Amino acid sequence: MGFRDFLIVGCRLCLVGATALTLPAFAQGQYKAARTPDGHPDFQGFWENNIATPLQRPQQIADRPTLTDAEVEKMRQKANEMFTGKSDAVFFDGFYPAVLDNVLGLRQGFKSSDGGTGDYGSEWNDERAWENRTSLITDPPNGRIPALKPEAIEARAAARRALPQGISAKNRPLGERCITYGSPQLTAGYQSYYEIVETPNTVLIMLEMFHDARIVKMDGHHPSANVQGWLGDSIGHWEGDTLVVDTTNYRPRAFQSTSSDKLHIIERFTRQDASTLRYEITVDDPDTYTRPWSLMIPLQHSEKPVYEYACHEGNYAMNGILAGAVADEAKRATSK
Repeated sequence: MGFRDFLIVGCRLCLVGATALTLPAFAQGQYKAARTPDGHPDFQGFWENNIATPLQRPQQIADRPTLTDAEVEKMRQKANEMFTGKSDAVFFDGFYPAVLDNVLGLRQGFKSSDGGTGDYGSEWNDERAWENRTSLITDPPNGRIPALKPEAIEARAAARRALPQGISAKNRPLGERCITYGSPQLTAGYQSYYEIVETPNTVLIMLEMFHDARIVKMDGHHPSANVQGWLGDSIGHWEGDTLVVDTTNYRPRAFQSTSSDKLHIIERFTRQDASTLRYEITVDDPDTYTRPWSLMIPLQHSEKPVYEYACHEGNYAMNGILAGAVADEAKRATSK
Protein backbone atom coordinates (compact mmCIF):
# COMPACT_ATOMS: atom_id res chain seq x y z
CA MET A 1 0.00 0.00 0.00
CA GLY A 2 1.44 3.39 -0.98
CA PHE A 3 1.56 6.43 1.26
CA ARG A 4 -1.24 8.21 -0.59
CA ASP A 5 -3.46 5.09 -0.58
CA PHE A 6 -2.99 4.71 3.16
CA LEU A 7 -3.70 8.40 3.66
CA ILE A 8 -7.01 8.21 1.79
CA VAL A 9 -8.14 5.32 4.01
CA GLY A 10 -6.79 6.63 7.30
CA CYS A 11 -7.21 10.38 7.05
CA ARG A 12 -10.91 10.13 7.90
CA LEU A 13 -9.59 10.16 11.47
CA CYS A 14 -7.34 13.19 10.91
CA LEU A 15 -7.94 16.30 12.99
CA VAL A 16 -9.24 19.32 11.14
CA GLY A 17 -6.24 21.49 12.00
CA ALA A 18 -2.75 19.97 11.89
CA THR A 19 -0.58 20.81 14.88
CA ALA A 20 2.67 20.12 13.05
CA LEU A 21 5.43 22.69 13.18
CA THR A 22 5.17 24.80 10.03
CA LEU A 23 8.31 26.63 9.03
CA PRO A 24 7.56 30.17 7.83
CA ALA A 25 8.93 31.34 4.52
CA PHE A 26 12.47 32.60 4.99
CA ALA A 27 14.04 35.63 3.41
CA GLN A 28 17.12 37.56 4.47
CA GLY A 29 16.05 40.61 6.44
CA GLN A 30 12.44 39.46 6.86
CA TYR A 31 12.76 39.21 10.64
CA LYS A 32 14.64 41.75 12.77
CA ALA A 33 16.18 40.05 15.77
CA ALA A 34 16.88 41.74 19.08
CA ARG A 35 20.42 43.09 19.42
CA THR A 36 23.27 42.49 21.84
CA PRO A 37 24.97 45.59 23.32
CA ASP A 38 27.56 45.49 20.50
CA GLY A 39 24.83 45.61 17.85
CA HIS A 40 24.75 42.01 16.56
CA PRO A 41 21.66 39.76 16.51
CA ASP A 42 21.00 38.19 19.89
CA PHE A 43 21.02 34.38 19.69
CA GLN A 44 21.64 33.90 23.40
CA GLY A 45 19.68 31.39 25.39
CA PHE A 46 18.57 27.79 25.03
CA TRP A 47 17.60 26.06 21.81
CA GLU A 48 16.24 22.58 21.13
CA ASN A 49 16.55 20.22 18.20
CA ASN A 50 13.56 17.91 18.54
CA ILE A 51 12.64 17.93 14.87
CA ALA A 52 11.04 14.71 13.60
CA THR A 53 12.52 15.15 10.13
CA PRO A 54 15.38 12.67 9.54
CA LEU A 55 18.79 13.64 8.25
CA GLN A 56 18.30 11.52 5.09
CA ARG A 57 15.11 10.99 3.12
CA PRO A 58 13.76 7.44 3.58
CA GLN A 59 13.89 5.32 0.44
CA GLN A 60 10.16 4.54 0.71
CA ILE A 61 9.41 8.18 -0.15
CA ALA A 62 12.49 8.92 -2.22
CA ASP A 63 10.46 10.96 -4.69
CA ARG A 64 8.79 13.12 -2.00
CA PRO A 65 10.83 16.15 -0.84
CA THR A 66 7.79 17.25 1.17
CA LEU A 67 4.56 15.78 2.52
CA THR A 68 1.17 17.45 2.56
CA ASP A 69 -0.23 18.86 5.79
CA ALA A 70 -2.67 15.94 5.97
CA GLU A 71 0.13 13.39 5.53
CA VAL A 72 2.20 15.07 8.23
CA GLU A 73 -0.81 14.99 10.56
CA LYS A 74 -1.21 11.26 9.92
CA MET A 75 2.46 10.73 10.81
CA ARG A 76 2.09 12.79 13.98
CA GLN A 77 -0.98 10.87 15.09
CA LYS A 78 0.73 7.53 14.48
CA ALA A 79 3.77 8.66 16.50
CA ASN A 80 1.52 9.59 19.41
CA GLU A 81 -0.09 6.15 19.26
CA MET A 82 3.25 4.34 19.15
CA PHE A 83 5.31 6.20 21.74
CA THR A 84 3.26 6.58 24.91
CA GLY A 85 6.04 6.03 27.44
CA LYS A 86 5.30 2.31 27.69
CA SER A 87 7.00 1.29 24.45
CA ASP A 88 10.71 1.05 23.68
CA ALA A 89 12.47 4.33 23.08
CA VAL A 90 13.58 5.11 19.55
CA PHE A 91 16.56 7.40 19.23
CA PHE A 92 17.68 9.99 16.72
CA ASP A 93 17.04 9.16 13.07
CA GLY A 94 15.36 5.86 13.88
CA PHE A 95 12.18 7.75 14.80
CA TYR A 96 10.87 8.90 11.42
CA PRO A 97 11.36 5.59 9.53
CA ALA A 98 9.68 3.69 12.38
CA VAL A 99 6.61 5.93 12.19
CA LEU A 100 6.61 5.88 8.38
CA ASP A 101 6.76 2.08 8.25
CA ASN A 102 3.74 1.91 10.57
CA VAL A 103 1.81 4.40 8.46
CA LEU A 104 2.61 2.36 5.34
CA GLY A 105 1.62 -0.88 7.07
CA LEU A 106 5.11 -2.38 6.75
CA ARG A 107 5.34 -3.15 10.47
CA GLN A 108 3.41 -2.75 13.69
CA GLY A 109 4.75 -0.80 16.64
CA PHE A 110 8.44 -0.52 17.41
CA LYS A 111 10.99 -2.79 19.05
CA SER A 112 14.54 -1.72 19.83
CA SER A 113 17.41 -3.51 18.13
CA ASP A 114 17.67 -5.65 21.26
CA GLY A 115 14.08 -6.87 21.10
CA GLY A 116 14.67 -9.52 23.74
CA THR A 117 15.50 -7.41 26.77
CA GLY A 118 14.19 -4.11 25.45
CA ASP A 119 15.72 -0.68 25.69
CA TYR A 120 14.97 2.58 27.44
CA GLY A 121 11.27 3.36 27.67
CA SER A 122 9.99 6.03 25.31
CA GLU A 123 9.47 8.41 28.23
CA TRP A 124 13.17 9.17 27.67
CA ASN A 125 12.36 10.70 24.29
CA ASP A 126 11.40 14.34 23.84
CA GLU A 127 8.22 15.12 21.95
CA ARG A 128 9.08 15.68 18.31
CA ALA A 129 8.21 18.76 16.24
CA TRP A 130 6.83 18.11 12.78
CA GLU A 131 7.27 19.86 9.46
CA ASN A 132 6.59 19.00 5.81
CA ARG A 133 10.16 18.27 4.69
CA THR A 134 11.19 14.61 4.44
CA SER A 135 14.92 15.21 5.02
CA LEU A 136 17.11 17.76 6.73
CA ILE A 137 19.52 17.49 3.82
CA THR A 138 18.84 20.27 1.32
CA ASP A 139 21.64 19.43 -1.13
CA PRO A 140 21.92 17.01 -2.94
CA PRO A 141 18.27 17.28 -4.01
CA ASN A 142 17.68 13.57 -3.31
CA GLY A 143 18.03 14.30 0.42
CA ARG A 144 20.75 11.69 0.89
CA ILE A 145 24.38 11.85 2.07
CA PRO A 146 26.65 11.56 -0.99
CA ALA A 147 28.49 8.31 -1.56
CA LEU A 148 31.81 7.70 0.16
CA LYS A 149 34.90 7.77 -2.00
CA PRO A 150 36.53 4.37 -2.67
CA GLU A 151 39.56 5.34 -0.60
CA ALA A 152 37.30 6.27 2.32
CA ILE A 153 35.54 2.91 2.08
CA GLU A 154 38.90 1.13 2.04
CA ALA A 155 40.15 3.20 5.00
CA ARG A 156 37.14 2.10 7.05
CA ALA A 157 37.71 -1.53 6.09
CA ALA A 158 41.41 -1.25 6.95
CA ALA A 159 40.57 0.26 10.34
CA ARG A 160 38.30 -2.69 11.10
CA ARG A 161 40.99 -5.16 10.03
CA ALA A 162 43.52 -3.40 12.26
CA LEU A 163 41.39 -3.68 15.39
CA PRO A 164 42.79 -6.00 18.04
CA GLN A 165 40.99 -9.27 18.58
CA GLY A 166 38.06 -8.99 20.96
CA ILE A 167 36.52 -5.81 22.38
CA SER A 168 38.50 -3.13 24.16
CA ALA A 169 37.58 0.33 25.38
CA LYS A 170 39.70 1.88 22.62
CA ASN A 171 37.79 0.33 19.75
CA ARG A 172 34.30 1.25 20.97
CA PRO A 173 32.46 4.22 19.35
CA LEU A 174 33.23 7.73 20.59
CA GLY A 175 29.67 8.29 21.80
CA GLU A 176 29.66 5.05 23.74
CA ARG A 177 32.85 6.19 25.46
CA CYS A 178 31.31 9.57 26.40
CA ILE A 179 33.84 11.44 24.26
CA THR A 180 31.65 13.20 21.68
CA TYR A 181 28.72 12.69 19.33
CA GLY A 182 30.58 14.72 16.76
CA SER A 183 30.60 18.35 15.76
CA PRO A 184 28.32 19.62 14.47
CA GLN A 185 25.96 17.31 16.31
CA LEU A 186 23.05 16.16 14.15
CA THR A 187 21.12 14.06 16.69
CA ALA A 188 17.56 15.03 17.66
CA GLY A 189 14.95 14.09 20.24
CA TYR A 190 17.28 13.07 23.06
CA GLN A 191 19.73 15.33 24.92
CA SER A 192 19.68 17.61 21.87
CA TYR A 193 19.59 21.04 23.48
CA TYR A 194 21.99 23.93 22.91
CA GLU A 195 23.06 26.97 24.89
CA ILE A 196 24.49 30.00 23.08
CA VAL A 197 26.38 32.83 24.77
CA GLU A 198 27.72 35.82 22.82
CA THR A 199 30.50 38.28 23.62
CA PRO A 200 32.08 40.80 21.22
CA ASN A 201 35.08 38.49 20.64
CA THR A 202 33.69 34.98 21.07
CA VAL A 203 30.53 32.92 20.76
CA LEU A 204 30.02 29.87 22.97
CA ILE A 205 27.92 27.02 21.56
CA MET A 206 27.42 24.36 24.22
CA LEU A 207 25.70 21.06 23.47
CA GLU A 208 23.79 19.16 26.13
CA MET A 209 25.21 15.83 24.98
CA PHE A 210 28.55 15.39 26.83
CA HIS A 211 28.60 19.18 27.39
CA ASP A 212 30.65 19.67 24.23
CA ALA A 213 31.53 23.37 24.41
CA ARG A 214 32.65 25.06 21.21
CA ILE A 215 34.38 28.42 21.40
CA VAL A 216 33.96 30.40 18.18
CA LYS A 217 36.67 33.04 17.85
CA MET A 218 35.30 36.14 16.14
CA ASP A 219 38.73 37.65 15.51
CA GLY A 220 40.93 34.59 15.17
CA HIS A 221 42.70 32.39 12.66
CA HIS A 222 42.97 28.63 12.37
CA PRO A 223 46.16 27.07 13.79
CA SER A 224 48.48 24.90 11.72
CA ALA A 225 46.97 21.70 10.32
CA ASN A 226 48.74 19.44 12.83
CA VAL A 227 46.73 20.99 15.71
CA GLN A 228 43.56 18.87 15.76
CA GLY A 229 40.62 18.26 18.08
CA TRP A 230 37.37 16.33 18.17
CA LEU A 231 35.41 19.60 17.87
CA GLY A 232 37.83 21.17 15.40
CA ASP A 233 38.80 24.85 15.49
CA SER A 234 36.08 27.43 14.85
CA ILE A 235 36.33 31.03 13.71
CA GLY A 236 33.34 33.24 13.00
CA HIS A 237 32.21 36.43 11.31
CA TRP A 238 28.96 38.26 10.64
CA GLU A 239 27.33 38.51 7.22
CA GLY A 240 24.52 40.94 7.89
CA ASP A 241 22.37 39.27 10.56
CA THR A 242 23.83 35.82 9.94
CA LEU A 243 26.60 34.34 12.08
CA VAL A 244 28.94 32.32 9.84
CA VAL A 245 31.19 29.76 11.56
CA ASP A 246 34.14 28.20 9.71
CA THR A 247 35.57 25.04 11.32
CA THR A 248 38.66 23.04 10.33
CA ASN A 249 41.43 21.15 12.18
CA TYR A 250 39.31 18.11 13.01
CA ARG A 251 40.73 14.81 14.14
CA PRO A 252 39.96 11.89 11.79
CA ARG A 253 36.57 10.24 12.47
CA ALA A 254 35.37 13.29 14.45
CA PHE A 255 32.19 13.62 12.37
CA GLN A 256 29.82 10.74 11.59
CA SER A 257 32.69 8.37 12.51
CA THR A 258 33.86 8.57 8.89
CA SER A 259 35.47 11.97 8.35
CA SER A 260 39.10 12.71 7.54
CA ASP A 261 41.38 15.46 8.78
CA LYS A 262 40.42 17.42 5.61
CA LEU A 263 36.89 17.97 6.96
CA HIS A 264 35.72 21.56 6.54
CA ILE A 265 32.38 22.67 8.02
CA ILE A 266 30.56 25.95 7.35
CA GLU A 267 27.64 26.79 9.66
CA ARG A 268 25.20 29.67 9.31
CA PHE A 269 22.93 30.82 12.16
CA THR A 270 20.05 33.20 11.38
CA ARG A 271 17.02 34.21 13.46
CA GLN A 272 14.12 33.16 11.27
CA ASP A 273 11.47 34.42 13.69
CA ALA A 274 11.01 34.98 17.41
CA SER A 275 11.11 31.24 18.19
CA THR A 276 13.24 29.74 15.39
CA LEU A 277 16.98 29.80 14.77
CA ARG A 278 17.73 28.66 11.24
CA TYR A 279 20.83 26.45 11.46
CA GLU A 280 22.43 25.68 8.08
CA ILE A 281 25.41 23.35 7.74
CA THR A 282 27.63 22.56 4.75
CA VAL A 283 29.97 19.57 4.97
CA ASP A 284 33.01 19.42 2.70
CA ASP A 285 35.44 16.52 3.11
CA PRO A 286 37.21 15.78 -0.19
CA ASP A 287 38.91 12.68 1.25
CA THR A 288 35.60 11.14 2.35
CA TYR A 289 32.59 12.21 0.27
CA THR A 290 32.20 12.42 -3.50
CA ARG A 291 30.80 15.97 -3.17
CA PRO A 292 29.94 18.55 -0.47
CA TRP A 293 26.48 18.34 1.10
CA SER A 294 24.22 20.65 3.10
CA LEU A 295 21.36 20.51 5.57
CA MET A 296 19.14 22.83 7.61
CA ILE A 297 17.86 22.32 11.17
CA PRO A 298 15.17 24.70 12.51
CA LEU A 299 16.26 25.05 16.15
CA GLN A 300 13.39 26.06 18.45
CA HIS A 301 13.76 28.45 21.37
CA SER A 302 13.40 26.71 24.73
CA GLU A 303 12.64 27.96 28.20
CA LYS A 304 14.22 24.79 29.59
CA PRO A 305 17.85 25.15 30.73
CA VAL A 306 20.55 22.62 29.87
CA TYR A 307 21.11 20.37 32.86
CA GLU A 308 24.16 18.33 33.76
CA TYR A 309 24.81 15.39 31.46
CA ALA A 310 26.83 13.04 33.64
CA CYS A 311 27.75 10.53 30.95
CA HIS A 312 30.89 9.05 32.48
CA GLU A 313 29.35 8.73 35.93
CA GLY A 314 26.39 6.76 34.59
CA ASN A 315 28.10 4.85 31.82
CA TYR A 316 27.23 1.39 33.12
CA ALA A 317 26.90 0.12 29.57
CA MET A 318 30.65 0.25 29.01
CA ASN A 319 31.27 -1.93 32.06
CA GLY A 320 28.71 -4.42 30.78
CA ILE A 321 30.10 -4.43 27.23
CA LEU A 322 33.67 -5.04 28.39
CA ALA A 323 32.61 -7.61 30.99
CA GLY A 324 30.62 -9.45 28.33
CA ALA A 325 33.60 -9.42 25.99
CA VAL A 326 35.85 -10.89 28.68
CA ALA A 327 33.26 -13.59 29.39
CA ASP A 328 33.03 -14.42 25.67
CA GLU A 329 36.83 -14.67 25.41
CA ALA A 330 36.96 -16.99 28.42
CA LYS A 331 34.21 -19.13 26.94
CA ARG A 332 36.04 -19.42 23.62
CA ALA A 333 39.28 -20.30 25.41
CA THR A 334 37.68 -23.17 27.38
CA SER A 335 35.92 -24.54 24.28
CA LYS A 336 39.19 -25.09 22.40
